[in-house]
Parts: sequence; C-alpha cells; structure tokens
Amino acid sequence: MAGHSQFKNIMHRKGAQDAKRAKQFAKVIREITVSVRSGLPDPASNPRLRAAISAAREVNMPKDTVDRAIKKASGAAGGDDYVEVRYEGYGPAGVAIIVEALTDNRNRTASDVRAAFSKHGGSMGETNSVSFMFQRLGVVSYPADVASEDDMLEAAIEAGADNVVSDEERHEVTCPMEAFFAVRDALEARFGEPQSARIEWRPETTTPLDEEKARAVLKLIDVLDESDDVQNVYANFDLPEDVAQALAA
Repeated sequence: MAGHSQFKNIMHRKGAQDAKRAKQFAKVIREITVSVRSGLPDPASNPRLRAAISAAREVNMPKDTVDRAIKKASGAAGGDDYVEVRYEGYGPAGVAIIVEALTDNRNRTASDVRAAFSKHGGSMGETNSVSFMFQRLGVVSYPADVASEDDMLEAAIEAGADNVVSDEERHEVTCPMEAFFAVRDALEARFGEPQSARIEWRPETTTPLDEEKARAVLKLIDVLDESDDVQNVYANFDLPEDVAQALAA
C-alpha cells in the first residue's frame, strides 16, 4: 500500500500541472513515433501503439494530432529516430530513482540527466543499480463507478491480473508485464476504455520522507521531468499524510 499511496501522491501532483500540457503532448508524440516504427501504424495490430493512443487521451490530445503523429511516423521520410534508454540513480535521502527516456542523442540526454542528479543532491548510477528494488508491472485503472469491487476483482483475476486495489475514486489492476496487453484488452472488452493503462516500475519497498527531504526529492523529479527527452520518472519514496498535506498547502 505504501507504493500505491506514493503513486497517488505523484499522480495528483502531476495532474495539477496543466501548464505542462505542451511537454506532455511532445512526450506522447515521441511514444507514438517509436510505437509505429516498432510495429504497424494500425492500433488494432500494434498493442504498444494502442497504449500510446490511450496515453494521448489521458492528456486530452486531440484526435487529429494523434492521427498526424501516426501518419508522420509511418511515412518514408519519417522524421526523428528515437532510441529508448534508461538511467538509474539515487536522489536525496537515498531515494532510488529510475528515469526512462526516448532520445535522438544519447550523449545529450545522459549529460542532462547526470547534471540533474548532481545539482540536486543525487548521483547517477550504472544500469540495474536500483531497478532490482522495483517490479515491472502492468497497471490498468478504472473509475470506481464502472464496476463494484467484487466484479472488478473477478474480471481482473479471470483476465490474468495479480491484484486489484479499489477505493472510493478508482480501481487499480496490476499484472505481470508479460500479461499487460491481454489483461487490458480483456478488461476493456468488459468495462470499456480504461482511465489509464501503462507499464510502470513499482517499488517493492519505500523510503518515508519528512517535509524537507520530500521537497528536495520532488525538486529533482521535477527537473528530470522537465527534460524533453525524459518520458517517465519513478522513485521509491513514500509521503506520510502530514507531509503530503504540508506540501500541498
């Protein structure tokens, strides 16, 4: 539950940052580009592209913008070529951090990420230096009013999921990464399009932070997230309720 509540805290923070919409669009377009080039431009036969289109809907990207991105990526000229890279390291208070990026210049991105760690109380490590503390999971979320807790649990288990956490706001279904697309498609067939569906790094253990350390960690995460190349940032911290309230004040 600690990792779950930490995730909710981060998502709440991110949800409030509407000013970052242009950056969100750019990140989704990169994911669409890579998805199309690694498979087919048809979402029906490209599960990763379906997930990217779902992410586009999450940030309210217009359909014509999505269509243009798919068309551009499937053209012969194609545009920019991106590669997937992952960076790992430690932030303030020893918090483990994973950074996922899509870049057309590895040297630039590595330099930017390393600089962010070093300037904000952290240090970048080698690949796999912290990822062993996380699980790679598929996560599918639905609003709470889509189904009862029992119905969602039954459907999720039938689809191959491992767990469901339900509260008054939503149902969150988690499954092994390998089962993600099958679970998502089975749930979508029964309950309609999910609120969100993605593959994430979830911490197996978390580090509780006081207000001062939390501000330092969140500053580092914000700086990393500001990079055009960075797609996702994951960390294994937990915010106690009083700290979360102080930060929100």
